Amino acid sequence: MLQNQRNASRSRDRKGWRVAWFFVVPFLFFYCSFLVYPAIQVAYLSLTNSDIAGQGRFVGISNYVELAHDGDFWASVWHTIYFILLTVVPNTLVGFFFALLVVRLKRLRLAVLSAFFLPYVLPVSVVTTTALWLLDANFGIISYVFGAQTAYFADPTWAMPGVAVVTIWWTVGFNMLLFIAGLHNIPIDLYEAASLDGANAVKRFFFITCPLIWPVTSLVLVLQLILQFKIFDQVYLLTLGGPYNSTMVVLLYMYREAFQQNRGGYAATVAIALVLVIVVVSALQFRLLNVRRTK
Repeated sequence: MLQNQRNASRSRDRKGWRVAWFFVVPFLFFYCSFLVYPAIQVAYLSLTNSDIAGQGRFVGISNYVELAHDGDFWASVWHTIYFILLTVVPNTLVGFFFALLVVRLKRLRLAVLSAFFLPYVLPVSVVTTTALWLLDANFGIISYVFGAQTAYFADPTWAMPGVAVVTIWWTVGFNMLLFIAGLHNIPIDLYEAASLDGANAVKRFFFITCPLIWPVTSLVLVLQLILQFKIFDQVYLLTLGGPYNSTMVVLLYMYREAFQQNRGGYAATVAIALVLVIVVVSALQFRLLNVRRTK
């Protein structure tokens, strides 16, 4: 009797494992095919002098040595960092501000939310084309309203800030939605209790809203940092890295080395370096944000 029960239990366990593997194996197949294998291939290519077709010979760490002394690469790193400084924190603050505004609106809440979220659902080509029209030095609405005929994307001083403004306008709606969800999760009882204790709106904001919304803020900061490190589309469509390489970011530099200079191995080295930087910086940021949250 007992032996039969054990056999039945083992049979059910084996059946359960078969069902589990039935769902897991397809995922593992696609994960390895489209992520693990390409990553291994890129790592190998970074050790070769291959062209874009993958034809070349093994050169060891020569590409990495060249990369360490490549002034154009380090310039693209600085341009990427500059773009991050212009976008990550401002984008987070703007999203938080408009989330507070939308949550407190009694009327037109849906209209305001739609107005700020609409750019996020548009393709980047539409966003950049609209930005080029708005900021055109001769016929743009911005130039007409402010009377300043400035070719922003043709000026090395204003090109990167212009790309940053377009990026914030395009992506702030997503951050705003995350903050709205976080604000709705804060219990209203806390605000009512604080009001009864004599706390004004400023104190309620700094001692209730800010601490409780911090997990969402840290998530937004980490997501923004990773996304802005991978900036490519906006720069490619707005400036193509110019003028005078003032907006040449890392991914665009990698694209140029791969498809214009036909240096697939060196471009793979740039990709590996970028991935390592993103992993290290994201881990440090996440750790710092967790320390801030636990205090």
